[in-house]
Amino acid sequence: MILNDTTTAESNIRAQKVVLALVGAVILITTYLGKMPSGIIGAMGIMAVVGFILNYIGDRTPIINQYFGGGAIVVIFGSSYLFHNSGLFPQNSIDTMTTFMKSGGFLGFYVASLVTGSIFGMKTETLKKAALRYIPVILASAAVACLLTGTLSMLVGKGFYHGFMYIGLPIMGGGMGAGAVPLVQILHSTTGIDSTTLMSTMVPALLIGNAIAIIMGGLLNKLGTIIPSWTGNGELIRGEINLEPESEKEAPITVKTLATGGLLAIGMFFLGALLHNFINMPLYALMIISVAIIKVLNLMPVELEQAAQSWFKFVVGNLTPALLVGIGVVYTNINLILDALTPMYFILVLATVIGAMIGAGLMGRLMGFYPIESAITGGLCMANMGGTGDVAVLAACKRMNLMPFAQISSRIGGAFMLILASIVIQMFS
Repeated sequence: MILNDTTTAESNIRAQKVVLALVGAVILITTYLGKMPSGIIGAMGIMAVVGFILNYIGDRTPIINQYFGGGAIVVIFGSSYLFHNSGLFPQNSIDTMTTFMKSGGFLGFYVASLVTGSIFGMKTETLKKAALRYIPVILASAAVACLLTGTLSMLVGKGFYHGFMYIGLPIMGGGMGAGAVPLVQILHSTTGIDSTTLMSTMVPALLIGNAIAIIMGGLLNKLGTIIPSWTGNGELIRGEINLEPESEKEAPITVKTLATGGLLAIGMFFLGALLHNFINMPLYALMIISVAIIKVLNLMPVELEQAAQSWFKFVVGNLTPALLVGIGVVYTNINLILDALTPMYFILVLATVIGAMIGAGLMGRLMGFYPIESAITGGLCMANMGGTGDVAVLAACKRMNLMPFAQISSRIGGAFMLILASIVIQMFS
């Protein structure tokens, strides 16, 4: 009887896989023929299928799965190649995904889900300990990265200012929209240098730095298995065991639980947007601060905190590969990266990322954090492309629960870099 039940269950699983494979084939063929539906249904369909396939390949490819982030790195660069360089898919598929990622708010929805769930899933004491000690980490990260890049640039004859301003600051500035674009505006208004010239210099640094940061995330994850004392396996503060809710009983995951958690995440994003109308700070930073205050003051019922964390787990487990496809197609330009990839340019960008890691790791150690987690959140998440880079780096090192600290690095750290840029420009001019 047990044998028959096992055989039936295996047959059902095989049937499910066959049906899902046929569904995936229909989506791929429809997209290939240029008949892909517009809007969220078209974008999510092709992103989910391509993301699953490339993630499956990456997680099972030797060397890549151990040292270079596995599925995450393959999804990002593989999808960029498939849609921009292979000629397999028509332009309308790229346009649909671009609209969904930029105007459809998929990235904001994803980040809001991770930030809300991970903060509400923390122990209150963990959050209190980490809050004030984290700012010195990102300051040390920025200082070591920019000084190392400027010094190296000076040694090769390009001057300290060139490496500091055109490579170090753009990489550490919090991404494209919140970093490179306003930095170009600051430089143009102060120096009179053409904006197009400035952008063509900074954007490749940002893209290459983001790619290096993702790869370094995978390498740091591997380093943690070699030197276990350097990592908390997703915990930032040394001595912490886990980030589970403070209640010993975890609520069962039901459709209602997921719906509640999703609504909470959306509500926290709305709260950040509301405060953004009155406070001149980045929306995500305001959302993080709001959720943290609610958590510290114990204003949220434990059952709702658990619902938010259940939603966080659902989103990470099911939507990450699809989002990484969007990042690859919309924000990763392989051609631009390759065009700018001269040996010296690459070395200066690499120095920035490594400097960020070293500065954050050392200061994190002094602040009572695990060096690897500190280097990832305070270093690599300062040196990537903001929100999209945070997702890619944390996926590569398998530490999605660190999203709140990654966002602090990207948003608050990025804003600090713009202030620093204004001061440095005034000093040199």
